[in-house]
Amino acid sequence: MKLFDVYPLFDVNIVKGKGCKVWDDKGQEYLDLYGGHAVISIGHSHPHYIEKVTEQVGKLGFYSNSVVNKLQVELAERLGRISGYDDYQLFLINSGAEANENALKLASFTNGRTRVLSCEKAFHGRTSLAVEVTNNPKIIAPINDNGHVTYLPLNDLAAWEAELAKGDVCAVILECIQGVGGIRMATKEFAQGLAAACKKYGTVLICDEIQCGYGRSGKFFAHQWLDIRPDIITVAKGIANGFPMGGVLIAPHFKPVYGQLGTTFGGNHLACAAALAVLDVFEQEGLVENAHLVGEYLIERLKNLRMEELKTKGSSHIQDVRGRGMMIGIDLDIPHKDVRVPLIHEQHCFTGCAGTNILRLLPPLCLSKEEADSFLEKLIGAQKPTPRSAEGRSQSENPSLGRGGKR
Repeated sequence: MKLFDVYPLFDVNIVKGKGCKVWDDKGQEYLDLYGGHAVISIGHSHPHYIEKVTEQVGKLGFYSNSVVNKLQVELAERLGRISGYDDYQLFLINSGAEANENALKLASFTNGRTRVLSCEKAFHGRTSLAVEVTNNPKIIAPINDNGHVTYLPLNDLAAWEAELAKGDVCAVILECIQGVGGIRMATKEFAQGLAAACKKYGTVLICDEIQCGYGRSGKFFAHQWLDIRPDIITVAKGIANGFPMGGVLIAPHFKPVYGQLGTTFGGNHLACAAALAVLDVFEQEGLVENAHLVGEYLIERLKNLRMEELKTKGSSHIQDVRGRGMMIGIDLDIPHKDVRVPLIHEQHCFTGCAGTNILRLLPPLCLSKEEADSFLEKLIGAQKPTPRSAEGRSQSENPSLGRGGKR
């Protein structure tokens, strides 16, 4: 048997990681400014994480949701406290797509409606409902194209209010910072107006925090920058630092019903141990605050680099820099592959991408200012033509490192 070939791959075999660095099978070190699709939150191979996961797998890796699992209870209590949602309820699954599936399902159970509003350029996953609310027709199979979704421009409040006023919208699903969409950010005015309209018309507001949440923006959730409180919040990626896990945070006015939602593997003992270890490190090392401070430092340095290049050379490949914390988009005036390929093969640095000309930075939340400075040097170096880079830039881009992969 061979692998089903759906990922165009860079010819790099990563075999080891530590903090914000990874190494290939030839011993070459790389700076990781992508964290495997924003999954690595506390850094690769954190010693506390290794200890807790090893300890748990030595006792019990899995048993079903037919028995009490006190690790789930502990995780719910601690996640509620650290995130500011201690009055919410937690349903655990295995991935971001599953989180969004269950969020949309729960919304429809609650109000009996079937129509969903989603953003243009949104990405919410690759399974049934999750892919239908994703604004990419190339990955929506005919069986998923069921006419449930209306896509609207981010930050165009009037357009959203007009659709909500029809009174038939089950749910709004929103990334407050779009990832695959190019690090586009919802404004406070839009988010607050949208939340008010959802409440007025009986629509469930779902914030997809799978990529932008879990500390990445410099607050625990990206929507907390906007002063809104959604009905449902979906999480995954950074929740367990690479162990497959997802979660749905559910407002107290939703009443659980036995059998309404369910999962075989979700919330298993090993996953909970990994997620609890992540919260330990968040608190012990102040990683959410670090994401804010170092992220703002890196954004400012990138903007200054652009201004310096304009002043000294009259032009810069950097057209715009935007984002929050450890979620940064760099608009280029050239295809991103012209920078990403030399970044990997010559500067030994991983980044992501969005669209055709956006570099997407999603490093572990433990990134230091020194490592941010190192990235700036590598970015400058990657823009200097060499024979190797000229050859590499003729190669095809690698969507598997830049478009969210699977959820």
